[in-house]
Amino acid sequence: TKMSEVKETQTTTFFEGRFDISLLFDTLDFAAKKHSQQKRKDREGTPYINHPIGVAKNLTDAGITDFATIQAAILHDTVEDTETTFEEIESKFGNEVRKIVEEVTDDKSLQTAERKRLQIEHTPHISDKAKLVKLADKLYNLRDMQRSVPVNWSKDRVQEYFVWSKKVTDGAKGINQLLDDQLEDLYQNGTFELDNETYESYPK
Repeated sequence: TKMSEVKETQTTTFFEGRFDISLLFDTLDFAAKKHSQQKRKDREGTPYINHPIGVAKNLTDAGITDFATIQAAILHDTVEDTETTFEEIESKFGNEVRKIVEEVTDDKSLQTAERKRLQIEHTPHISDKAKLVKLADKLYNLRDMQRSVPVNWSKDRVQEYFVWSKKVTDGAKGINQLLDDQLEDLYQNGTFELDNETYESYPK
């Protein structure tokens, strides 16, 4: 039947890899130790590890159960923001996880503006699993920004971040409808508060 064909397609695309609770906690433990000294840029200075866990939760909430994709979400900032190497990730978690993390890692030797430009340029060409991590990452950051604007950020800077994020996520559309819809809702209807004023997140 057509339904079983659809299921089969989904299985080969997103549901590869046996779920392993022990390995999941190894992955969380690794990321927590790597990010242990870091805090988010929000006003509360929340622990950084909240972010990769939240990105992985965005994926599972959207029905993604592929284990390598969930692991990569948990590890996605370790190379970019800590002393972790891709080789270390591969030796602990395998080649597929390493590849996904590599696809979503910015080159920190480049200027911020260039890194942001390359994210827009590269996103349409990365793997579907990397696109899922990218979408879930942006969804978390945008929601977080609406919840608590980073210290010293102006209205224009927040709105510029939303405009740039949409250019990135537009390049990853069509993989998961729920993530697409949640992001579109933020761009259409999102607001944030700054100095007791409410602003549109994405300027119309």
